Amino acid sequence: MFQVVWFKRDLRIRDHRPLAEAARRGPVLPLYLIEPELLSAPDFDPSHWAFVEASLRELDHHLRLLGQGLVVRTGEAVEVLRSLPIAHLWAHEETGNFISYQRDRRVRRWARETQTPFTEFPSGGVVRLLPSRDGWAKNWEKRMNEHIVEAPGRLQPSISPTAIPTARDLALPPSRRLVQPGGESAAQDTLDSFLSARGRRYHLEMSSPVTAGESCSRLSSYLAYDNLSTRQVLQATRARLLTLNEPDAALWRRALRAFDARLHWRCHFMQKLEDEPRIEFENFVPAYDGLREPHWNEDWFAAWAEGRTGYPFLDACMRMLEQTGWINFRMRAMLVSFASYHLWLHWRRPALHLAKLFVDYEPGIHYSQIQMQSGTTGINTLRIYSPIKQQQDQDPDGDFVRRWLPPGPGYPNEPIVGHKEALALARSRMSVVRRAPAARAQALAVAERHGSRKKTPRPVRRSPQQMLF
Repeated sequence: MFQVVWFKRDLRIRDHRPLAEAARRGPVLPLYLIEPELLSAPDFDPSHWAFVEASLRELDHHLRLLGQGLVVRTGEAVEVLRSLPIAHLWAHEETGNFISYQRDRRVRRWARETQTPFTEFPSGGVVRLLPSRDGWAKNWEKRMNEHIVEAPGRLQPSISPTAIPTARDLALPPSRRLVQPGGESAAQDTLDSFLSARGRRYHLEMSSPVTAGESCSRLSSYLAYDNLSTRQVLQATRARLLTLNEPDAALWRRALRAFDARLHWRCHFMQKLEDEPRIEFENFVPAYDGLREPHWNEDWFAAWAEGRTGYPFLDACMRMLEQTGWINFRMRAMLVSFASYHLWLHWRRPALHLAKLFVDYEPGIHYSQIQMQSGTTGINTLRIYSPIKQQQDQDPDGDFVRRWLPPGPGYPNEPIVGHKEALALARSRMSVVRRAPAARAQALAVAERHGSRKKTPRPVRRSPQQMLF
């Protein structure tokens, strides 16, 4: 009988409490499940596996050095677990897509029915079965300040490890994207380079795709698959803040504080999906149901997805994302905003398309942000991005557009929709819903369940022109 450590989106050995607890109790079987249902899901892409495979290879290497390599099994979770001699099952809680949510419920039910001891530990700052958002920020700080759990010094061997399958072994097409190398070492190197050099102008350069690739942390994929824990990244960031002694320490301080805040907001948005899994499929505010669905335009969706809308900056962003699997946050918001307001597309299919493109796809952040940028949360200011203004602000010399959208046959001579006309229509349609009593009541319920409890200044009223970011 073995202490089974079920690795999911926590592909590391350090700050991994399930592994540490299991190692103290007997022979450890480190397990990774390849689940066909997840591989065939509409939000999965081979680029995701490319990152996971690299992460698993390094994880296996580290585990072998400790005495017991990784065991990989393919199949439905309960069926695989039922076949193993389990003394105790250990895992981190996961806030994933609805498929993983249902799978976890099946595993917990199986463990209860078979009286198999099963312990799940929190992952990051997300709280399972959260009764209220009151006190959430304080609890987040408490968790983030806990000691880093060191990797075990030694694992008692259990059974022979297995090979890590390649994309070809899984009958997956090779990834078409320039995927970051996965694994703890690459994650640590990326964090170190950000905190020592690249992050100096983070707060000033994260909005432009011209500078964000260098000045952003580029840790999103590593955090999505927990090659480093959020606690590790936050504590390293705050330790760096305490030791700043460079001549430009004030600049560094603003940059790192901005990054610190985004680590907090990362968990804040993930908590929303944890509390309400339906938002992967349904509007936060039901009053928006049916608003966009009858107006679906397949040709417009295809043009948006393929980067041929006739707005060069927007299309260059989509093509960069298609090739690299990453683009900075503001440009992600612009892509969603354009699909939602200019093209008036319901968010679900654009969300799936982007999920497949993002190597750092994190369901909790993804669906919360998609709905916020689409205006269906009911509690956020409408964020309508003008691709024309964004190009003027972020790529005034056109270098980015020339790099990612070189001249070629077939590119439209005119924009797919007129900017002013499309936005006037979108605002009109949104305002009708937002003023309705039912929408206001539902928005209040969303704010009570999901809103941040941090005190903020009263919002300044802005004109529609000021809202065009």
